[in-house]
Amino acid sequence: MYYTVTFNPSLDYIIFVDSFKYSSLNRAREEYIVPGGKGINVSIVLKNLGKETKAFAFTAGYTGNILKEMVKQYGVELISIPVNNGSTRINVKLKSGEETEINGKGPALTKEDLNKLKAMLYISLTKEDFLILSGNAPSSLGKNVYKELIEIANKAGAKCVVDAEGELLTQTLTLNPFLIKPNKAELSMIFNKEINSKEDVIFYAKKLQEMGAENVLVSLGEEGAILVTLDGNTYFHSAPKGIVKNSVGAGDSMVAGFLCSFDDTHDYYYSLLNGIAAGSATAFSGFLATKEKQREILANMENEG
Repeated sequence: MYYTVTFNPSLDYIIFVDSFKYSSLNRAREEYIVPGGKGINVSIVLKNLGKETKAFAFTAGYTGNILKEMVKQYGVELISIPVNNGSTRINVKLKSGEETEINGKGPALTKEDLNKLKAMLYISLTKEDFLILSGNAPSSLGKNVYKELIEIANKAGAKCVVDAEGELLTQTLTLNPFLIKPNKAELSMIFNKEINSKEDVIFYAKKLQEMGAENVLVSLGEEGAILVTLDGNTYFHSAPKGIVKNSVGAGDSMVAGFLCSFDDTHDYYYSLLNGIAAGSATAFSGFLATKEKQREILANMENEG
């Protein structure tokens, strides 16, 4: 089972307008609402690619109930941790040639809320499972919150994946997560260095390995991705060309595509290709990657060598 955790999920209200004018009436050409939050994105793509997954998420209020129903429509079981204060946030994504985002705040979480999640993980995780921790966590829970969850997973023998920024990520490294996925900007932030070249990316990815990560997958956006592996190898592949329609969830899709392939094949390079293909499938689509779109892109990548 692939378990994901989302501390601050959302309903994403996506609006398309032909042109946007400030201080004026703007009419939508198209609009839709989809579930959001990095862990939930990972779970939806995992399900699309044929894996069983459950998504832990903190939900609150009327919008939290809507989120649970929407996630169910994608075949994912959302294990809700109810929060008494506030409401699950609504994020507005305005697309008018460029993309403008207004993200809601979401409910405040307490240590008691976190303890509910910990109790669920204690009874759920086994050595056959993956625990995927994605996105930010509330500052009220401290910078060690992911580390605390990985400690539970390690006791159960589950493999851990971390896709987070700054200390939230680095605090977990001594616990040897199976995979971490910083992007180039996050890598620069961790080491307070300007990182531009692939050689720099590889150098600092290996630094993260020295700090404890087993495998480091660095997304480079339109340039592709670099993978530094536990067995001492380094792999790179460029991203396929295409029209980017949706930037939200591409990194989450890369994580899902990589894990699906690695779990089946234990082939690092092929899993890197699958991860890039899944991320690109999301970027080139209106929402998250489907198996059909990922396979189409993967086939083109393999044909191009």
